[in-house]
Amino acid sequence: MEKLKALNKLTAPKSVMPEKIIQFGEGNFLRAFVDWIVWNMDQKTNFNGSVVVVQPIERGMVDWLNGQDCLYHVNLQGRLGGEAVNTLERIDVISRALNPYSQNNAFMALAEQPEIRFVISNTTEAGIAFDPACKFTDAPASSYPGKLVQLLFRRYKTFDGDPKKGLILMPCELIFLNGHHLKECIYQYIELWKDDFGADYEGFKEWFTKYNYVCATLVDRIVPGFPRKEIAQIQEKIGYKDNLVVQAEIFHLWVIEKAENMTCEELRAEFPAEKAGLHVLIAESEKPYHERKVTLLNGPHTVLSPVTYLSGVNIVRDACNHPVLGKYIHKVQFEELMETLNLPMDELKQFASDVLERFNNPYVDHQVTSIMLNSFPKFQARDLPGVKTFLERKGHLPEGLVFGLAAIITYYKGGKREDGAEIVPNDDEKIMALLRDLWATGDTQKVTDGVLSAEFIWGEDLHQIAGLADLVKKDLDLIQEKGMLEAVKTIL
Repeated sequence: MEKLKALNKLTAPKSVMPEKIIQFGEGNFLRAFVDWIVWNMDQKTNFNGSVVVVQPIERGMVDWLNGQDCLYHVNLQGRLGGEAVNTLERIDVISRALNPYSQNNAFMALAEQPEIRFVISNTTEAGIAFDPACKFTDAPASSYPGKLVQLLFRRYKTFDGDPKKGLILMPCELIFLNGHHLKECIYQYIELWKDDFGADYEGFKEWFTKYNYVCATLVDRIVPGFPRKEIAQIQEKIGYKDNLVVQAEIFHLWVIEKAENMTCEELRAEFPAEKAGLHVLIAESEKPYHERKVTLLNGPHTVLSPVTYLSGVNIVRDACNHPVLGKYIHKVQFEELMETLNLPMDELKQFASDVLERFNNPYVDHQVTSIMLNSFPKFQARDLPGVKTFLERKGHLPEGLVFGLAAIITYYKGGKREDGAEIVPNDDEKIMALLRDLWATGDTQKVTDGVLSAEFIWGEDLHQIAGLADLVKKDLDLIQEKGMLEAVKTIL
């Protein structure tokens, strides 16, 4: 076997392009999603931009990145149009990576680069937060929005409030309306530090409001990360010792809600991802797409998991290909949840088909037990709105979704599966205790009434939903009597 080459710009070609994007975050997700998207835009459009990575917290991976001159490979796996796909691409769009805690001058100097136009981030859900302990004189501020305001103020001063030097902010943190939260935090810091800004306070605030653009975004791509099991084969295949290979599914979706002070056309012109043939939607609002994802991806996951697990099947893909469970998943998704959304039907069908292709990924063994933590709160957020809307629109309850609720209740009973495996539920202790006590009565009517009236779970009494208690009890009895798999057949 030939000795593997080190991966750096001496051993592999690396493009040199103007730095247009500051990226807070160096983790697997951004490298397999945003940087891969930017790389595609550079290949297929005239975007011609590179990314400077900033490590958002004191400890991170920038030294690893710089050690490879910010070169790494993305390994995409999954199904596309029914075919299994497994690709490897070398990504070279990151120009350099900075640690603002040890390189604060270099970090702040980014504000003075005229070509910088975008700020993209993924600092985890906890990263978009206001910390009143941050001082303007900190080098750097500890919070991400604090660092951003320091940078923005330096830019405002450097370019004397030039309207053309504002930035477009596109956070990727997994919070609904992430851009709105970030904007709120920025305003809180502008107020907190108004004395530090002195005579520039009003002008800076106005410049930020008018000439900077904060977009909410929705991101969707499963990124398992570093492929520990296959790394030796991958390195042999590429011929490099790449310690930053990142594995991701082939599906990707980025919905970017344009800022209120710009148009979709203006944003598309500056960020030509759609032109590059990528699944990036620049939209007036991300809300319908957020609902679509929660309803058609997370919704089916929540009910298929207990039904699948109690039927003796452990992997999501195997459930999709199962003669009975596959039909159950299809029913819930296409006949029930899809009917509760407000987007064009052909768009919904396409998205639902993509979801099934993702569930059926031949490269990912997605354990159903990993989805089952907090099943009641998940049902409440992802499936309960669909139960109510379906009832309202159709005049009867969606049988598949209600059956899924009965399956969750049965899962919390514990005991053994049909194949003899021990069922060990894991959840909030208050929920576990309630279900233990209810099942100890041996009375499915008491179990049904106790769960549906638990306002600490649902925020309401579900007996108010016409017919729900009767249907849940009927399903519980059916599962007790026939076992899960036979019970599912009765509703198909």
